[in-house]
Amino acid sequence: MSAMPDLLRLGGVRAGYGATVVLEDIDLALPERGSLAVLGRNGVGKTTLLATIMGHTTLHGGTLEYQGKSVSRIPVYERTRLGFGYVPQGRFIFPSLTVEENLTVAERSGPWTLQRVYDLFPSLAQRRAHMGNQISGGEQQMLAIGRALMGNPALLLMDEPLEGLAPIIVDALIKVIDRLIREESLTVMLVEQSARHALEMTERVIVLSRGRIVHSGESSALLADPELLARVVITN
Repeated sequence: MSAMPDLLRLGGVRAGYGATVVLEDIDLALPERGSLAVLGRNGVGKTTLLATIMGHTTLHGGTLEYQGKSVSRIPVYERTRLGFGYVPQGRFIFPSLTVEENLTVAERSGPWTLQRVYDLFPSLAQRRAHMGNQISGGEQQMLAIGRALMGNPALLLMDEPLEGLAPIIVDALIKVIDRLIREESLTVMLVEQSARHALEMTERVIVLSRGRIVHSGESSALLADPELLARVVITN
């Protein structure tokens, strides 16, 4: 069985905010239908990595390729049209729009429709007429994921989707993310503070420290080696 081609490839990426460089010499490849956990302590560049892939940062060097073509210099909205989906840390729900308006504002043609998102998140269907600031934090996270899916992405970037949520909501979202990876054939890059959750859901992992990749490998292998996990995630 032949390997899936790379959907996303970064080569020698240096990026940051304005003149400030946060990421140094980032090389990674993510195949179609692949899943990658991005681990590391706070402030090491995890969010900056996702933001760089989306085009929200200053690229100081290196290349970003999507489906074999350079996207290093194209704007955010063009990346969205190409199939990039983003669930940002902090959710960024539109408070003055209803739940349904938050979803339909991002709608693009494809398999993910409003009804499919409601089937995935029944509580959003029940609150479709509520304003974005009138639903719970867990529902807002569901809405952020649903909004990204409405854009019908091939690549889904998720920045700490489980952060600050009640355990029952975390369990529900883990099942959703697992389904998106294993059943819906999405390519997923997942930043998550809980190393165990992230590694259980993904095939591969990178660990960042001070803007550089200090470990790369299979998620299952890192999960099975607590000493290595503690060393590369906690002490770096």
